[in-house]
Amino acid sequence: MLGASRRSMVSAVQSAGVRCRAVVPLLSASSASATETEYRIPEVAPYRFLSTLSAPKSNGTKFGMHLSSRYSMLVCNRLESTAAASDSSEPPSEKFEYQAEVSRLMDLIVHSLYSNKEVFLRELISNASDALDKLRFLSVTEPELLKDAVDLDIRIQSDKDNGIITITDSGIGMTREELVDCLGTIAQSGTAKFLKALKDSKDAGVDSNLIGQFGVGFYSSFLVSDKVTVSTKSPKSDKQYVWEGEANANSYTIREETDPEKLLPRGTRLTLYLKRDDKGFAHPERIQNLVKNYSQFVSFPIYTWQEKGITKEVEVDEDPSESKKEGDEDPNVEKKKKTKKVVERYWDWELTNETQPIWLRNPKDVTTEEYNAFYRMTFDEYVDPLASSHFTTEGEVEFRSILFVPSFKKDEIMNTKTKNIRLYVKRVFISDDFDGELFPKYLSFVKGVVDSNDLPLNVSREILQESRIVRIMKKRLVRKTFDMILGISQSENKEDYEKFWENFGKYLKLGCIEDNSNHKRIAPLLRFFSSHAENELISLDEYVENMKPEQKNIYYIAADSLTSARNTPFLERLVEKDYEVLFLVDPMDEIAIQNLKSYKEKNFVDISKEDLDLGEKDEEKEKEIKQEFGHMCDWIKKRLGEKVANVQISSRLSTSPCVLVSGKFGWSANMERLMKAQTLGDTTSLDFMRGRRVFEINPGHSIIKDLNVACRSNPDDPEAQRAIDLLYDTALISSGFTPENASDLSSKIYEMMGTSLAGKWTATSANVQHKAASSSSSPQNSEPLEAEIVQPLEAESQKFSQ
Repeated sequence: MLGASRRSMVSAVQSAGVRCRAVVPLLSASSASATETEYRIPEVAPYRFLSTLSAPKSNGTKFGMHLSSRYSMLVCNRLESTAAASDSSEPPSEKFEYQAEVSRLMDLIVHSLYSNKEVFLRELISNASDALDKLRFLSVTEPELLKDAVDLDIRIQSDKDNGIITITDSGIGMTREELVDCLGTIAQSGTAKFLKALKDSKDAGVDSNLIGQFGVGFYSSFLVSDKVTVSTKSPKSDKQYVWEGEANANSYTIREETDPEKLLPRGTRLTLYLKRDDKGFAHPERIQNLVKNYSQFVSFPIYTWQEKGITKEVEVDEDPSESKKEGDEDPNVEKKKKTKKVVERYWDWELTNETQPIWLRNPKDVTTEEYNAFYRMTFDEYVDPLASSHFTTEGEVEFRSILFVPSFKKDEIMNTKTKNIRLYVKRVFISDDFDGELFPKYLSFVKGVVDSNDLPLNVSREILQESRIVRIMKKRLVRKTFDMILGISQSENKEDYEKFWENFGKYLKLGCIEDNSNHKRIAPLLRFFSSHAENELISLDEYVENMKPEQKNIYYIAADSLTSARNTPFLERLVEKDYEVLFLVDPMDEIAIQNLKSYKEKNFVDISKEDLDLGEKDEEKEKEIKQEFGHMCDWIKKRLGEKVANVQISSRLSTSPCVLVSGKFGWSANMERLMKAQTLGDTTSLDFMRGRRVFEINPGHSIIKDLNVACRSNPDDPEAQRAIDLLYDTALISSGFTPENASDLSSKIYEMMGTSLAGKWTATSANVQHKAASSSSSPQNSEPLEAEIVQPLEAESQKFSQ
């Protein structure tokens, strides 16, 4: 089946009656090959003539769709096999050879072009839709084409017992010459030319829309069929012809249809005789599900032949024994007849594509309730989305789309196979299995539909080709998504964005890492805890708005929890200056901020790294401090050796004696902890990232002052040396690092405790023991002395008398 290009479609209108090989919309490769212009044609007469092909032949069983007396001769009954022997009076068939090496091409179609067998129904329905579209299009200039007054629709029947599927449309149909030209020429070229065209387009590196260029849509039926028959009637011809072909055959036959029961007023009927392993496709429920999945939004009604049931009450014959027992009852009382409920089965047509594509409507005409209902039904959700965006993009790339932000997270953050974006080409579902082609991975939580006629698809229509058009579409979809999320953040209901951030905040942080081009759109959506907000998240805009006039940078500290962040010694001087500090407590926060680098011309500064500039330098005072404590810094560096890169005077401490800061371009303590936690991380090869640590001391603390005296008077004192070691290990913990030898640190702490506590309670303990010993040495048989009770007044008088 071949696609109808725009040029061939126009030429067909201009020269009606002239046969054009490319214009066979019923058997086109896909609906994407049809003209991109929408034509509004007046509705045909509101009545229909049902051909005998719209219902199976009668086998004597009474059930089906009961028509009025006007159509009493057309009754749809139970489908029986169409594989019955043909009438001997039929005219002889003509045999034709394919104009291609069909065995090689069939193998290519089955094993290369299509990744899923079930797409055969999508292709054939698309071809039928193209035939109906062409009929509407041509009827503008040739109204006589609609003289049969048959409704424009598609009907699908299936016989699950015999593995037969029948697809009937009331479209334009084909003449005998069109059958030979279109179905007799696989891909309209030899296999060699077909493969060469694919190879040339790939080597040239140009964007090539292969849909419509190669007529392989019809031949997808051989994915599941051993034999296919095409019975077609064109309004331009008085005769109906039947095309028959088999899989892996080099020829096909064409004959004239003479059976009156099989004649069509207009259109085409395809009959697929399924392979043994694929007969499951003939089940009515599966046919219905495939139509709903792939062709739900085709503009023409699609009816499927379904078994239905009606519950009725019928009379039940009485049991003779029970009738004898009831014989004594009053004869004047009317006896109720016994009934039971039974289900009467019958077959009837059922409209399968009832849902309308709301993305084709004007957004002003669609209500929020309609958007929510469409979202719940399309994506099998039970909760309304947080927001939606309905838009149409025009220009060099034209497409329509509706995007939704879900209320809850269902998938893992790195799961790219979410099936959340459904791609349609001219309302025909193509695929929902993308790996970043239309949406970046970090926005994989967004759900929606995209309908475009410009997408460069491959022959099978299932795989997007890398092209400029795809990149432009992706860029615009991402931009609309950020506008939608920004709308949630700016809404009056703050709970909506809190819910969004709780579910999808990590996705946006991942976007900071993966998508540098959209940093300006992602940054305003980020939220963090801070030193000025106890348990509330703030935005970067709020942080910048609250900055002090003299503050030049955005300060942050990364930690494993809010408690650790609030109690870190790095905050001491910034809290005194009332500078707000962001608390990065999520494992992704620090990496995201480092990738942003700046926001609104304010640089992000980690307060746990060296060279922290708080804008309060006093060169004379610093010079005095360095002269006083410079020798002590060298003394400490000599003791610690390679553990630290340098010892400096700190400008960030006010109450702590010391702190251990990371190198400017190395890991912070939090990042080092995360890297060590990696299950497969070998940190020994990354020592260069954590090797530079700077030991900063607070010259105003009493411990540092005492050590400075020890440095000048007795630098080799073992106690002073041990104090330096303990000071370093303590700073290691308070700064967020992990001690390399926990047992050694414990020993030092125990030793210091022993020194400070030695003899403190010894004298008290000796006094207690002496009193206990004296009381135990008194005679056991001595009587206890009675206490003399003295009244308060007497005691007071005795005191003064003495």
